[in-house]
Amino acid sequence: MLRVIAIFAIAISLLLGSITPPVLAQTADGSTLPFPPVPSASVAGPTLQESTMIRREEPNYLPKEDPPNILIILLDDVGFGQPDTFGGEIHTPTLSRLWDEGIAYNTFHTTAICSPTRAALLTGRNHHRVQSGTIAELAVDWDGYLGVIPKTSATIAEVLGEYGYKTAAFGKWHNTPANETTAMGPFDRWPTSYGFDYFYGFLAGETSQYEPRLYENLNPIEPPHDGTYHLSEDMADKAIAWMRHHRSYSPDKPFLMYWAPGAAHGPHHIFKEWADKYKDKFNDGWDEYQKRVFNNQKALGWIPGDAQLTPRPDTMAAWEEIPESQLDFQRRLMEVYAGFLEHVDTQAGKVISELDDLGIRDNTIVFYIVGDNGASAEGQEGSISELLAQNQIPNTVEEQLEALDELGGLDALGTRKTENMYHAAWAWAGDAPFRYTKLVASHFGGTRNPMVISWPDGITPDKTPRSQFHHVNDIVPTIYEILGITPPEEVYGFKQDTLDGISMKYTFNDANAPDRKKVQYFENFGSRGIYVDGWYACTFGPQIPWKSADSGNNLDDWDSTKDVWELYHITEDFTQMHDLAAQEPELLEVMKQLFLEEAEENLAFPIGGSLWVNMHPKDRIASPYSSWIFDEGTTRMPEFTAPGLGRESNLVTLDVKLGENASGVLYALGGSGGGVSLFMDNGLLKYEYNMLLLDRYKAASDAPIPAGHHTIEVKTTIASLSSPGEVVIRVDGAEVDRTPIDQVVPAAFTASETFDVGTDLGAPVSLDYADRAPFEFDGTINKVEVKLNSALEPYEASEDMSNEDFWNRIIQEVTDK
Repeated sequence: MLRVIAIFAIAISLLLGSITPPVLAQTADGSTLPFPPVPSASVAGPTLQESTMIRREEPNYLPKEDPPNILIILLDDVGFGQPDTFGGEIHTPTLSRLWDEGIAYNTFHTTAICSPTRAALLTGRNHHRVQSGTIAELAVDWDGYLGVIPKTSATIAEVLGEYGYKTAAFGKWHNTPANETTAMGPFDRWPTSYGFDYFYGFLAGETSQYEPRLYENLNPIEPPHDGTYHLSEDMADKAIAWMRHHRSYSPDKPFLMYWAPGAAHGPHHIFKEWADKYKDKFNDGWDEYQKRVFNNQKALGWIPGDAQLTPRPDTMAAWEEIPESQLDFQRRLMEVYAGFLEHVDTQAGKVISELDDLGIRDNTIVFYIVGDNGASAEGQEGSISELLAQNQIPNTVEEQLEALDELGGLDALGTRKTENMYHAAWAWAGDAPFRYTKLVASHFGGTRNPMVISWPDGITPDKTPRSQFHHVNDIVPTIYEILGITPPEEVYGFKQDTLDGISMKYTFNDANAPDRKKVQYFENFGSRGIYVDGWYACTFGPQIPWKSADSGNNLDDWDSTKDVWELYHITEDFTQMHDLAAQEPELLEVMKQLFLEEAEENLAFPIGGSLWVNMHPKDRIASPYSSWIFDEGTTRMPEFTAPGLGRESNLVTLDVKLGENASGVLYALGGSGGGVSLFMDNGLLKYEYNMLLLDRYKAASDAPIPAGHHTIEVKTTIASLSSPGEVVIRVDGAEVDRTPIDQVVPAAFTASETFDVGTDLGAPVSLDYADRAPFEFDGTINKVEVKLNSALEPYEASEDMSNEDFWNRIIQEVTDK
């Protein structure tokens, strides 16, 4: 009765006007997304006879009739002077085809590093504004460096999805916080929560091309261990399959595809036959390569005729300075990279060919961006294990070659046995004609990447390079203008940040159109610059990427306000050869001040915020826990959320039941490039600490462990990240072996490998079972308990040895070795 009275009172109030019905805030002009629900045209009477049913139809909100499909191809770590399309010496037939069918840009820019470029690309905003001032693994708690694309900056997939586009992302996704990539989520920062209907790829900066850590949407995927698998090929096959499904299920809908393979980022993994295509093609070294490419670029008209070739940095070795014993190693590293790049371009070609086969190529606009930054110098002096650089572990090429010999010599390069990257000078030469490499935001070797746009229905092919100054944040505004979309002011209830990019559409059919982009700032790891209407001011910053182990020691003394700036008139100086700072001091000061204003506006303060973790390693992203309990169902736990078994003191206690001659992995963290593993092998208990391929510290029982129930303890003692350590293994309380750890891996063994119990998924840590991977344990693991140093009681190294004697013995062992 009370409910009836309440309803009656509300009805009377409405009639009298004392209550105003709610007004929908949503409008149908696209300023607010999602669009308002379509009202029903049906009439619901008291009876069926008095009712009518008319199915509502979703309106087409796109202003443009027959909207194009959109394909964005983004390669990884590719230099301006590498593709033969633009004068380099690595064959890129797909890129060349698309230039024949479209237009190309020779002054297009990225952010000098991975995650920031991708965030700017997907949102149309500057990278710090979208909280992506550094890579996901180095995120810190300043607004510009959080590593989380905010909902106030909707992605192109989120917006186009509301307009009816079907959306898919393939390959590398490096924009989810490293500690949020577990099976427990949270999943609101995965690709499927940023507007992509479908995702197939990996959530990291890199992964093995043979044993990648893949996800399909939210589900982990294990690739086959058959010796024929390669990630780039898989990406192409999955993209083709998705397009065919799209044709079957929604042929009337346009699609957006973001195809971002892991190539040509390290590790440089490619089949031997692809690397062998370049056998002996680089024998005369990087200095001659750079000169040849520079001449080719001019002959093609790809760079201005008055452009000047920049010199090799003094901190990089000349080819003639490389010892004879190392030359074959350096050549083969480049051959492998070249095969890797040609291979991924060929896979992109398969995707383009499928557009032809489906009859939709003409109305598909393709953005082919040749790298998310310049070529990478992170291989330093040439490496079989690229994470040596990220961990700032000093090493020599002789040490690399010695370790490589144990893996099979030069033939092992490019295989699953190594995580190789070429010499930094190959990257510098590959960025011809510019200075420097990836990670350097001040100079174009780090930020200038070629781009081709091809759209047969909308762009007349033209070989004249577009030289208007543009940035990766201009892609989204370009798409909006093509489709006639006004950028939304509100998406999913979040007021939207203003776009920083501008449309490039004005250049499509006018190669000589005047520049419209007037200002663009750059910043990465303290390396920074600002473009203002034809002028460019910049400062190199505190780190030398190809000397990170050395330059990292100087960060504590770095004061960004004391950096020396340079000034270039780039409309007349294509390669930043002539520093005009001394001639134009007043202009330089104005541009420096403008940089600070742009940096503050875009949340880039503090300058060099991405260096914080390098300066304060204990602030790295890591699990908040100090103890765990696992069972044999625990797999695919990302290293950034797993126990730090290789970098700090810990105790692992296992409750297991062994069979006769037990075999299989008990637990493993990391992959073939580095990690720790405890495993049984025909009854023997074995432990290995794979120190990024350069060393392997091993311990093992002298005799098989009898069948039955056992408690196994692995005690790791590490005083500090710069100190040696020791691992002691006990079974049922009795010590079976111990091994020193001469060099600890302080940051991470890998970028994408995981912690697994009862198996070693992905790339295997130990060569002892590599041919049997994933080498599943054939017994029972009841429990694995892990305690880190903070959860441990004070450790006595052994029953009859003091702590002082313990550390003295380890130091002596290291010295003897």
